[in-house]
Amino acid sequence: MTEPRRTPGKRTLVLWRHGQTRWNVENRFQGRTDIPLDETGVRQAERAARLLAALRPTAILASPLQRAARTAEALAALTGLPVRHDPDLVERHGGAWEGLTGQEIRERYPAERAAWQPPGGETAAQVGKRVSAALDRAVDDLPPDGLLVVASHGAAIRLGICQMLGLPEEVWDGIGGLSNCCWSVLAERRNGGWRLAEHNAGTLPEPVLSDDRTDNGT
Repeated sequence: MTEPRRTPGKRTLVLWRHGQTRWNVENRFQGRTDIPLDETGVRQAERAARLLAALRPTAILASPLQRAARTAEALAALTGLPVRHDPDLVERHGGAWEGLTGQEIRERYPAERAAWQPPGGETAAQVGKRVSAALDRAVDDLPPDGLLVVASHGAAIRLGICQMLGLPEEVWDGIGGLSNCCWSVLAERRNGGWRLAEHNAGTLPEPVLSDDRTDNGT
């Protein structure tokens, strides 16, 4: 099992997806709907928190949606750090798709699903920009060797990573999704900017049950 590595003298972002929910298991698009962790999700958060606490994080930030906030609380309980919340870390707004299963989305919105653009929801670019803006604000408050753990959501994290790395949007699908309660690590580069040091760490490979556009998702 891989644990994220910390680079001395450089700031580090650990982007941690929330634990499992009932809607994840049912393959329902959650988006901004405020679904709680299920019992498995709580256990996942507590297990992952034990690994992440060993990194001695300097700050914890979370989406205010309860599935991410509860995940962050598991780490706060071990470290004594407070959890700050930023509404720009919430999941991609799913518009008409929220609450629907993957099968229902395929049947009712075939064209929109092919483009992975929920009617009335956010575009990938909009999500990437708001999430990366939240991360940039948080980084400004970190010490030079600080490590920030951010509890958020699968699509929000992946799209935020793509924006932080400066990748052109046409290649964003080349970055895979995150499994429940796994994390990705962005390490500060010596000449500025960020590099993706680890992705979807914390478990053996398994299907990604997510609102994000993945081969195994909705």
